[in-house]
Amino acid sequence: MKVLAIDPGYDRLGVAIMEYQNGKEVILFSSCVETDKTTELSDRLFEIGKIVAELIQEHQPDTVAIETLFFNKNIKTAIGVAQARGIILYLAKQADCKLYEFGPQEIKMAVTGYGNSDKPAVFDMIKRLIPSVPQKALDDEYDAIAVGITCLAQFGRTK
Repeated sequence: MKVLAIDPGYDRLGVAIMEYQNGKEVILFSSCVETDKTTELSDRLFEIGKIVAELIQEHQPDTVAIETLFFNKNIKTAIGVAQARGIILYLAKQADCKLYEFGPQEIKMAVTGYGNSDKPAVFDMIKRLIPSVPQKALDDEYDAIAVGITCLAQFGRTK
């Protein structure tokens, strides 16, 4: 199983391409994509779509894993993230990828064993599980890696 794991957003999008090799999670690629805050939302969403389509074409994942949208007090932000998720879900299905969605507590549970872990605890555990993880990365990149770990832990060990 090769997973494109995504922490969705329209300002910053965390992405990771991961798979199991010799019984361990391996990061083949990870990044945090930032869109230009001075451009219209539609242009930013278009850019996200292009980037995700390129990642799917280049890395040929058979699975896309994405974090679910959690309630956000800022409705404008929540709508923008929901629109970005819609584009990503469409591209995943267009590429005939399996699609898995995970909530924040489910991801924290899979990575740390505790569903209410804070971000530093999650990032610390990621670094323990995958020593080759980028040491300097934005939260969104680590969040995408956590999504990938969750997906591989639940569905990827048999492949």
